[in-house]
Amino acid sequence: MSSILRVAVVGHTNTGKTSLLRTLARDVAFGEVSDSAGTTRHVEGLRLMADGRPAVELFDTPGMEDAIALLEFVDALVAAGERLDGPARIERFLATPDAQGRFEQEAKVLRQMLASDAALYVVDARDPVLPKHRDELELLAGCARPLLPVLNFVASADARVDDWRAALARLNLHAVVSFDTVVPALEGERELFETLATLMHSHRPALQRLMDARAHEADERRLAARRLVAELLLELAARRDRVGDASDATLAAAVARLRDAVRQREQACVDALLRLYRFRPDDARADELPLTDGRWDDDLFNPETLRQMGIRLSTGVAAGAAAGVGIDLMTGGLTLGAAAALGAVAGGLWQTFGHYGERIAARLRGHRELTVDDAILRLVALRQYQLLGALEGRGHAALVPIEVRGEAAVDEVAEAWRDGALPYALEKARAHPEWAQSGGGMVQGRHDREMGDAGDEGGREAALAELTDRLH
Repeated sequence: MSSILRVAVVGHTNTGKTSLLRTLARDVAFGEVSDSAGTTRHVEGLRLMADGRPAVELFDTPGMEDAIALLEFVDALVAAGERLDGPARIERFLATPDAQGRFEQEAKVLRQMLASDAALYVVDARDPVLPKHRDELELLAGCARPLLPVLNFVASADARVDDWRAALARLNLHAVVSFDTVVPALEGERELFETLATLMHSHRPALQRLMDARAHEADERRLAARRLVAELLLELAARRDRVGDASDATLAAAVARLRDAVRQREQACVDALLRLYRFRPDDARADELPLTDGRWDDDLFNPETLRQMGIRLSTGVAAGAAAGVGIDLMTGGLTLGAAAALGAVAGGLWQTFGHYGERIAARLRGHRELTVDDAILRLVALRQYQLLGALEGRGHAALVPIEVRGEAAVDEVAEAWRDGALPYALEKARAHPEWAQSGGGMVQGRHDREMGDAGDEGGREAALAELTDRLH
């Protein structure tokens, strides 16, 4: 017996053998998957790794096309009164010219069976149980290898799971696994390997190592995926597009640029998620965002911005007229205090308040800012949350793209994003336009140190952590 468990994946034509290997390997490029019969014509293998070491070798085999005729042929090879066990009967068949001709595909399957430690017999659970299936199983049993039936496409409304389990039990095959290669259950893969480990006890340590490694990889992948979405939401909330004047043409152009930028940033997140889960770039598509005309700068002085200004004032950096304007800002909102004070401080605001002063000065000059509306942040969060769930439950043999609309999820997390208060992290991001770029908080951190205050260094990471947790 080899140190690596060698498993043949066998079954009738077009039952999803290659699909099973794609999903187990998380490789959409393995083999060829289509709705036409007999797509796989040769044996192909792959290795499943655990902690950098091979744990299992899987071998994709052609479909068995004429088991009824082959079983009759094999029976005819045994002379009257001759006693041959199963493997000897199969070996005798493989030595005949028909194994290179008429039954070439079946011979490839049986050779791989004899060269393997065990086999997965893949069944399309939508098919009725027919005599050809029973003859296939008798031929495969003749190879004297542990055989684990895998019921595929069980998520279909046409699946005949009970019929297949009853038929397999009559053939003394009681260990059966349901594993839909298009919509695999969350614990489906682990159940498959657990059952295989029961049949192949000597290989249990390697299979356990594989299961543990895959569980760890899945946890890390989910965390990385949620952080990608958190980065997207944080950057959109922090984004500010300055508009030089308020003319209709200028505003329309600015809104169009913002709309395109948001769509591109969301698509970049989708692409990153697909790469993370090892899917193709076109495996998900989303409706166009129904972006509104953006938000005006009515949140320029949100509580987070004012809090930061208050901190700077308390450090003694600001003085004189600037301090007076700062107080007016916190009490009078956008009025910016008395008109007489404005001219006195407009030139010195940038030095006093960093990027906030620059924004205030721009406002005084009649400039505007566009930001992403709360409703759009909610929609983006819902769409990405839906995509995360779809990717978790998608097999790598799926051929139909994921449709992302942001409305399907109905669990507590989705409800919170749809109707609850937005996370404080997004409100905080409104006051940090430097967060609109990954790592942008480092720039503000340097400015804070130059101003003699640690400021909100590390705040971006804390905000990302909050958003990541809110997507769980």
